[in-house]
Amino acid sequence: MQKSIQFEAKTLSDSTLKAAANELRVNKKYVELKVIEEKKSILGLNKTFIVEAAVVFDPLKDGIDYLKTILTEMEIEAIIEARIEEEHQLIFLIEAKDNPILIGRNGKTLEALQTLVKNFINVYTEEPYMVLLDIGGYKSQRKKQLEILATKTAKDVAKTKIPARLEKMNSYERRVIHTKLSDWRDVTTESEGEEPNRYVVIKPKHR
Repeated sequence: MQKSIQFEAKTLSDSTLKAAANELRVNKKYVELKVIEEKKSILGLNKTFIVEAAVVFDPLKDGIDYLKTILTEMEIEAIIEARIEEEHQLIFLIEAKDNPILIGRNGKTLEALQTLVKNFINVYTEEPYMVLLDIGGYKSQRKKQLEILATKTAKDVAKTKIPARLEKMNSYERRVIHTKLSDWRDVTTESEGEEPNRYVVIKPKHR
């Protein structure tokens, strides 16, 4: 569903487009005006328009263009691909010679880029999207490492009956742990702490 508003205007000038974009709180580049009704005065000398201003936005295409703009500013050449994984979930994949720079220490730059893209897309969409960004396969490799860690730690907890606290993780990494162990009968997982220092605790299930 598109974001849209209707209003009365005397002209369809650029100033009308700007006013509509301000009302929608978006860049006018993504706004399209459409005349719904034309109203004339009694003598027919003056007329006004009932106008619909709608946001025209493609989360995949425009998301890629936004990333390209960021990388161009950083003077980094890259190949960018995107796909819809499931409803309202987008995945952007970047491959560049400068992957380490884009990933940053412990993936911090990657997470910052992901947040920028997510915030940009959700400004223009009626319903929020979950956005995942991966650079050079970093996240897919990180996911494998976290799943191995989750499995190993869960086995220890199930055996010793002693809870184990993992290192601080971002929301994506914590979700990987929770998902991996969601079907385990002997352990349960909980996120604890305050952002940005939240972490997962793997606990034995009491029977």
